[in-house]
Amino acid sequence: MYLTQGLHRRVQQTPDHVATIFRSRRRTYREFSERVSRLAGALQQLGMNPGDRVSMLSLNSDRYLEYAMSVWWGGGVLNPVNTRWSVPEIVYSLDDCDTGILIVDDHFLAMAEPIRATAKRAPILIHAGDGAPPAGMLGFEALLADASPVPDAMRGGEDLASIMYTGGTTGKPKGVMQSHLNLWSSSISRLAQFPLDEATITLHAAPLFHTAAMAKAVGVFVIGGTHTMVPTFDPAEVLETLERERVNDIMLVPTMLQAILACPDFARRDVSSLKRINYGASPINGAVLDAALAAMPNVEFSHAYGLTEASPVVSVNPPANHGPVGRASGLYRSAGRPGFGVFVKVVDPNGDEVPRNTIGEIIVRGPNIMQGYWNKPEETRQALRNGWLHTGDGAYMDDAGYLFIVDRIKDMIVTGGENVYSAEVENALAQHPAVHSCAVIGVPHERWGEAVHAVVVLRPGLQAGEDELRTHCRALIASYKCPKSVEFRTELPLSAAGKILKRDLRTRYWQDQPRQVS
Repeated sequence: MYLTQGLHRRVQQTPDHVATIFRSRRRTYREFSERVSRLAGALQQLGMNPGDRVSMLSLNSDRYLEYAMSVWWGGGVLNPVNTRWSVPEIVYSLDDCDTGILIVDDHFLAMAEPIRATAKRAPILIHAGDGAPPAGMLGFEALLADASPVPDAMRGGEDLASIMYTGGTTGKPKGVMQSHLNLWSSSISRLAQFPLDEATITLHAAPLFHTAAMAKAVGVFVIGGTHTMVPTFDPAEVLETLERERVNDIMLVPTMLQAILACPDFARRDVSSLKRINYGASPINGAVLDAALAAMPNVEFSHAYGLTEASPVVSVNPPANHGPVGRASGLYRSAGRPGFGVFVKVVDPNGDEVPRNTIGEIIVRGPNIMQGYWNKPEETRQALRNGWLHTGDGAYMDDAGYLFIVDRIKDMIVTGGENVYSAEVENALAQHPAVHSCAVIGVPHERWGEAVHAVVVLRPGLQAGEDELRTHCRALIASYKCPKSVEFRTELPLSAAGKILKRDLRTRYWQDQPRQVS
């Protein structure tokens, strides 16, 4: 249950096997391990003690995986930074868990100084680029060259491995505490159902700061496969990399798959090496699945449902349900069945299990379930009750144990694979001087699944347009959280207790939909 064990195993058995490929740069497991042990030593010299948090603000690269493994090797804890966040959001996450070291790549250099200037504890900044580091920053490669390798700290089991920040129901992100056991067991559970081996060549197209992508990387390290990556999702570069590196395994959000199929390069690229596509964040559109199966008939599709708090996988829908039989039966729309070692129930508000095919809340327990939210005991108590994680997802389980998600009990929107908590957007909108009150809901969107929609009541005598409110929000929160549409009303529907009735706001958008989520 050590996240570094797969690295030791591969160096012992096949050290010249390729570990990472990033564009023209290739490194074997022997080379990768040497760099990891040196970077771990450098981080320790900079003050990283056991359990200390280290962050990275970067697009995908081989250095991102070196960061993750070296922090674990040196005894630290990952705090990956969401690259879509604004400076205030990033600073909040660094301050919240007292992060002392921040690695920044070339793409985000402009944010480095504002982060350092506004953080409560100014982090040590490391430049992860090929050129000379800017003034006031240390160089990633120079630190590696000057450092001595250190032995693996061998932290594992219940030791904290990462703090992954996710949206908060109260308007502030929550730091999900994942242990080595949480991440390791989630990977082992998936591998037990869908075995992979060292011949696996995985392409990381989703951002590695995201829990699903990082968990995928953990699994590839466990089996000693090869990691390829693109800096950010670009359909043309994904296709070029698939062809060049003969990739056989990839994880995508359905919107990514749709973009790949629509890319002009798709018809001329050889993607015959691809054997497995795992997708998540939302169910797949039937038309998109049909097009993908027609274009790539030898590819196996599987769907994973999960959440950061479950590190992340709860259930998996296997390839068998993505063919003609699964399409005809509707099983392709399922979130699958619980994985090995994962217990799932669908319960009523009292926590009692409901009969099959009855809607309730999904609750989960197992070795993959988080330790809690960093420094948030009340929110931890609400989420973890009697040993069960309450997901906030409304669903039913059929007679064969398949989960079908139909609603969200928690006030969350999933747009393009990203979670957006309504309270975060509402808090940002409420800071505009013209906004009297507001409510944020998710509405159906053909491409993104759901779109962020705001219903706003303006203060008497004041005016603000849709574009003005969006611009205001972008200064406070990530752009993907900002309202894609704004509806102005003279009042919001309220309950007798004065609570905004969001279900009434949602009805006009979802009344003709078979599910209340996309």
